Amino acid sequence: MTWKEALSDKRYKLEAVLTLVVLTIALLSLTNFLNFIETRQGIILADPILRHFGPINLTWLIFGLIYICLIVAIINLAKYPLQLMLILQTYSLLVIVRMAAMYLMPLNPPPDMISLNDPFVQYFGTGRLLTKDLFFSGHTATIFLLFLFARNKILKYVFLSCTIAVGISVLLQHVHYSIDVLAAPFFAYSCFCIILYMHKTGISE
Repeated sequence: MTWKEALSDKRYKLEAVLTLVVLTIALLSLTNFLNFIETRQGIILADPILRHFGPINLTWLIFGLIYICLIVAIINLAKYPLQLMLILQTYSLLVIVRMAAMYLMPLNPPPDMISLNDPFVQYFGTGRLLTKDLFFSGHTATIFLLFLFARNKILKYVFLSCTIAVGISVLLQHVHYSIDVLAAPFFAYSCFCIILYMHKTGISE
């Protein structure tokens, strides 16, 4: 589907508007939810992997990879209106699922974590430093979504490599528990499958 076809399709335009509305509501809800979970007491997991090394500050590497991947993905998908709408829908569902997961599994961060100051969350939120947005890793899941939707094989390898790099980096910084990172791709893939099933389509159209 080209942009000319999409903009002449009433169904697409209606769905695109609804997608943006749902995405906006999900992100605003996430902001309030993250502030809420900071007030809750959770459990500290005995992580068999984190105990073998001390934390390393990799904040700039993590966000460098994330934002470069997002920019490349947007440029790549900008020519494909259907895929662009599908990834926004999938991300919206991922945000909702992540809020449900965090609500059902309250966690305190690893005791020696080095805080990961997300400039995007800080700008759109209250400026409060967040430490309990744990199960599961949103950063890892988001880049894995880019891998799933990438149309270019080279980009797929790049996004998959960046998913692994970000996952390892948040562990090295002790921002997340191992289970957070390992679970992230499974949640992302589940949301991806649900959205595609609802549309009964592949991403090659």
